[in-house]
Amino acid sequence: MPKVKRKTPGKKIVVHYKKKKPKIAKCAICKKPLHGIPRDVSKIRKLAKSKKRPNRPYGGYLCSNCLKELLREKIRKMV
Repeated sequence: MPKVKRKTPGKKIVVHYKKKKPKIAKCAICKKPLHGIPRDVSKIRKLAKSKKRPNRPYGGYLCSNCLKELLREKIRKMV
């Protein structure tokens, strides 16, 4: 966490620790940014688990296009 010096109303200099925002979630295969995943840390803590990421297989890990291709490959191997 980066340190930031702040001056208080009493003219005292104190050190605050600035929280960093997490990076945008990206697809594990194509590296495109994933939609539906919040970045704000304070909001993420308050959300339910189902709201933190898409509620589907590989939700929050793969984008919809890569998931579609992955499922097609799995089905082709089964048949």
